[in-house]
This record gives sequence, structure tokens and C-alpha cells, in this order.
Amino acid sequence: MTEKKLTGKLTKLATKEKVDSQKAKVLGDIAQMLERKNISLDDIGSIQRVSLYQSLTKNEEGEAEIHDLVALQFSPAFEDGPKWPVIQQGPSIQVPKVKGSKKANKGFKTCVIVPDIQIGYFRNSDGKLEPTHDERAISIALQIIEDLNPELIVCVGDNLDLPEMGKYLTYPSFQQTTQASIDAATTLCAQMRAAAPNAVIKWLAGNHEERLPKYLLVNAAAAYGLRKGNTPKDWPVMTVPYLCRMEEYGVDFLPGYPASHYWINEKLRVIHGDRVNSSGVTATRYLNNEKVSVLYGHIHRIEMAFKTREDFDGARTVMAASAGCLARIDGAIPSTKGGVDLDGRPLVRHEDWQQGLGVVTYEDKGEHRFSYETVHIYNGWGQYRGTEYKG
Repeated sequence: MTEKKLTGKLTKLATKEKVDSQKAKVLGDIAQMLERKNISLDDIGSIQRVSLYQSLTKNEEGEAEIHDLVALQFSPAFEDGPKWPVIQQGPSIQVPKVKGSKKANKGFKTCVIVPDIQIGYFRNSDGKLEPTHDERAISIALQIIEDLNPELIVCVGDNLDLPEMGKYLTYPSFQQTTQASIDAATTLCAQMRAAAPNAVIKWLAGNHEERLPKYLLVNAAAAYGLRKGNTPKDWPVMTVPYLCRMEEYGVDFLPGYPASHYWINEKLRVIHGDRVNSSGVTATRYLNNEKVSVLYGHIHRIEMAFKTREDFDGARTVMAASAGCLARIDGAIPSTKGGVDLDGRPLVRHEDWQQGLGVVTYEDKGEHRFSYETVHIYNGWGQYRGTEYKG
């Protein structure tokens, strides 16, 4: 097999007679030479020249010896390119116009998620009330609610800050601000109802709303649970829903933090939350404990994470997300990382918090599918689905 292959290459340059007469010797010499040089026949492309000649040398006894020599000049096999197909550009294609298959969003409803607002005030150096909530961010949220006209609004809690009733030291600048906070929260209820006249509005109790009943139990237990005369089904008078006139504006208050929750559909639950982890891993903690998708607040940060688990029917993916907050993020809200000056007024100290709100498109029957979006708010500006909003 080797001789036939090499003979075919040699006949391109040598006459048949020469090849026939010298074939055996030449092939043997060439084979030995190639073996010494570690050259495979597969590496030989084309042979340009074969030279046969003799040389004269003297041996150790001084006698002349004649040597038959052969020289082979060839080009490598890769000179003409690889033997396999070379990668080329893809074909030039004229794509026909695609007809859209967009379907109307039948059977789906809209829910707006309103995260922690922390409505509250402190007195600045001029003695005027300055909000700890961000009025521009709230304005953007109300504008989006009005444009979407959702079927459902869910406030995830901590919409009131109530620093005078908290367990931390209350500085003078935050004292006697509770009534102003109640008035602002009442106004918010009226504004949400005006923006979405037909929406179901749910307000979950957060740990800050829970400050009011705990404060009563510690400092005025006799006032806990008191109602207007002969109105056993009304809210107690010293509660958030009564003080903020929620029944008048059709706002349903869900007490009992941290147990309070609301199901948007069978696959998506809203809670205020009681977990706080840094570096954006709070969502992962909820995913490790929840069997369904969950929207939560409390952390004032925008987060979203997914996890897919093996189920009896196949893969099941759940989501955990936080829409951020509508509170100020510059240190105005008392926190463990904030500080005050010598007059007890908060110093500027930007927290690792983000402002935003959530929008859920969901089914409340059938497969109970849903899609969640976050609307980011930066310094009184936001954008949702191509519409710009300014507070």
C-alpha cells in the first residue's frame, strides 16, 4: 500500500522507464529516509523533484567506496488547504415579513404593589414638618395607578412609620408628629380610591403599624380595643384603619403582623415579611422556605430571585420579589445606621435602599398564571412601558 502511494507520486516527475528500473531501490531508500526523519506519507502533498546521484568516499583502509543517493523535494499536504470543509459565512437570506400573533390579554387582571411608604415627619430647623416619606415617589405611584386603573392594589405594610411609638429613643424633632402622619395616611387612602375607583384595595399590617397596639398595651392598656358605643363590628378607635377612615374609602386593612398576608391568586402571595439579609439575598431566604411565589416588603430594597424545583408533575418555578419602598432613602427615617445632630434631627446618610413599586398581571382562575414587573423610581422620576412619570 505504501509503495503504490509513493510510486504514484513519483511517476508525475520521472519517466516510466526510470521508475521501472530503479523503483525497488529508490523506494527502499526513500522509505528509510522518511522513517529517519519521522515523516508520514500523509504529510506529503506533491513531489516536485527526485534526484538520483552517487558519492565517493574512502573507508578506514583508504579504499574508495561508491554510494547511491536519492534526494526528494516535496511540498507539505497542508499547502493546498485542509481536506475538510472550511467554515464560511452563512447564506444570504431574505426573510419574509412576519405577521404578528399578538393576542389580547383576555382573562388577565392588573395588581399594583405599593411597598413601604413610612409616612412620618420630623421638625426641621425652622420648626416646620418635613416628611420622612418621599412625596415625589408617592406621586409617581398614584399616577401609574390612575393610568393602569388596576383591579387590585396591595399595600405591603409599613405605610406608617409611627416613630413616637417605637421601641427606640424618640428625639424631640420626631415628637408630636403622629397626628400629621395619620392625616397624610388618610389622604393617601382617598388618593388611591380616586385613582382607581373600582379597585379592591388591601393594606397589610407591617411591623410599624403594629407599633400602635403594642404601645397601647404597654402604656394605656385600658384603651386597647375600645370602640364607639354600640358598634361591636367597627374597628377599635385607637387602630390604624379607624384613624385613617379606611372603611370610608373602601380600603381593607389586614391586621396581625407578621401573620397577615393576601393571595393575589393561587400561586402568588403577598406578605410584609420579617426577614432582612444584606447583599440582596433576602429573596433567596424566602425561596428556601416558601412553596409558592411571594412578594414581600420590609427590607426597602429591590430584589427578585427564582428557584425551580422538581415536582410530581415536573418542574415548578417559584419567585420571590421585593418592590423596594416609597420612603426617603437619605437617612430621614430613623434606623440603626442613621444618626442625628445635636438637636435630634436626622443627618443625611444614604441607605442601601431603592425606590419602586410592583405591577402584577395575573389570572384569578384557570392556570393562575402571572407576570411580575418592577417600576424603578430615581429622584422623583420613573418610567413604565414607555411612559415617563415625574413626581
